[in-house]
Amino acid sequence: MIRIYNTLTRKQEDLETLEPNVVRMYVCGVTVYNEAHVGHAMSALVFDIIRRYLEYRGYKVRHVMNYTDVDDKIIARANELKEDPFKLAQRYIHDYAQNLRELNILPATSNPRATETMDKIIAMVKGLVDKGYAYAAPNGDVYFRVTKDKQYGKLSGRKLEDMQAGARIEVGESKEHPMDFALWKAAKPGEPAWDSPWGKGRPGWHIECSAMNLAELGEQIDIHGGGNDLVFPHHENEIAQSESFTGKRFARYWVHNGMLQLSGEKMSKSLGNFITINEFLAERSADVMRMLVLSSSYRAPLMFNEETLDAAETNIARLQTGMRLAAASAAGLSTDTAAAFAAVGGATRQAFMNAMDDDFNTPLALAALFNLVKSINTARDQGATDAQLEPAQAVLRELTGVLGLLLAEKTGSGQADAFVALLVETRAEVRKQKLWALSDRIRDKLAELGVTIEDGKGGTTWRWS
Repeated sequence: MIRIYNTLTRKQEDLETLEPNVVRMYVCGVTVYNEAHVGHAMSALVFDIIRRYLEYRGYKVRHVMNYTDVDDKIIARANELKEDPFKLAQRYIHDYAQNLRELNILPATSNPRATETMDKIIAMVKGLVDKGYAYAAPNGDVYFRVTKDKQYGKLSGRKLEDMQAGARIEVGESKEHPMDFALWKAAKPGEPAWDSPWGKGRPGWHIECSAMNLAELGEQIDIHGGGNDLVFPHHENEIAQSESFTGKRFARYWVHNGMLQLSGEKMSKSLGNFITINEFLAERSADVMRMLVLSSSYRAPLMFNEETLDAAETNIARLQTGMRLAAASAAGLSTDTAAAFAAVGGATRQAFMNAMDDDFNTPLALAALFNLVKSINTARDQGATDAQLEPAQAVLRELTGVLGLLLAEKTGSGQADAFVALLVETRAEVRKQKLWALSDRIRDKLAELGVTIEDGKGGTTWRWS
């Protein structure tokens, strides 16, 4: 049984879906006003890993990730660049979609946009007004009435009276209560606007996600995901307006990833301390970013620096060693050793599933894979043949694939590989003649060319490094 930590209840719960073997999962996407950064990549990777594992365990996942393509930040950025806000948003949507492909993130089932859901947004706002959960202010804004929702604050654990103490009504706002939030914003000169029963305007941020969720997945969903910086106010407000509109429980499980931290503070565009995904991929592979995320609990803060990235590189190289072929001179394992080794794959698969069933415990799942690699490498050193290694390596490929790792080792051209293989074979003959200095010279020269040689009991293996 898969167990998931639910932010709403503050505890792990068994996964029980609304529809047998189907998971309806909505994950908040990006507001497209600038290049996406590696903090966005972290969140996208977390939910890609969750989705991949759910599918591995037999669920059909209807995964929706939205684009917020009309927003104060988009308008401000477009004005700064003297660019049409819709064209700016489209450009960054295209760029982010490319980033996701490069990070080996599975395409969402659908990617709704706020601007394409406007009729449903307006209908939802009107429904909330009709039910008394929202009101139109004299200036054309429409606000959600938080005092009407007796459970407001249940996700974040905040009390309305405590929130009210630090809240204030800004100039130009016509709220009944300082914590009331905008569902619809009256048009301002030069801004994109749509016709509505309250005059021209555009939606507030929170209502966009509720309406897109309703349009794509229905009144109730299984998992709502996003970064833990969205718990309040965004997800708190989503619950309030969605459940007030439908009268039903909105999401069964609220799943939040921790924040990526640079120099000890949250990575953020607004703070100006961010590294774009494009900048990262120019220096490191997509597997490095994924391994960084896998190496820690998805709910914990994740430190992003050269040390943690180098550690991720090392872990990838460690997994890659398990994929290597047997030495050319391999004679095969003894009967007893071969029988013991044959059981390793099944035990690893079970340990992997036990870890992932426990709230997607990827560090423990990786530990199972590293133990498998150790067993494979030991068997290779003991003289295992390719046929003996293959079943365990197939499990390694299967499970690293579940995590979305590519594990592509560097390679040379066919001619370069053949030449290196010849030099390695020559070095083996030199070693038989105990010409150690010449053997070391060949090894060192190959290292200068980017080839790593490893000598084991079963013979010598090599790889591009």
